[in-house]
Amino acid sequence: MISGGTRSALISRSASLAKRSTLPALFAVMMGAAAFTSAPATAAPVLMEAACPSSQYENAAGNCVQRPQQSDTAPDGATARCGDGTYSFSQTRRGTCSHHGGVSQWL
Repeated sequence: MISGGTRSALISRSASLAKRSTLPALFAVMMGAAAFTSAPATAAPVLMEAACPSSQYENAAGNCVQRPQQSDTAPDGATARCGDGTYSFSQTRRGTCSHHGGVSQWL
C-alpha cells in the first residue's frame, strides 16, 4: 500500500510530467494551425513594365544606357573599351565593363 504522502508526491509528479509532455504537443498543434491561417511565405511577383528598351539597361541612377556592343571602332557615345573587345556607354566609372573583362581603355 502507498502512504498518503507518497501517493500525493506521485500524483504531483505525474501531473508535472503530463504538463511537460503536453506543452510541446500543444505548441505543435498551435504552430500547425498557424500555418493554415497565416499569409503565404512568398507573395506573387509583381510584373512591371520594362523602363528601358531591350538594347539598353537601367543604371544605378535610373537612367537608360546603351548596352555594351561589339565593334571594330569606337561607336559614337562609347566611354570605354572593355577587356572582351566590347565598347561600354557607362555614364560613371563604377561598374563599367563589369562582366566584360574590366576596362582596357577609357575613351
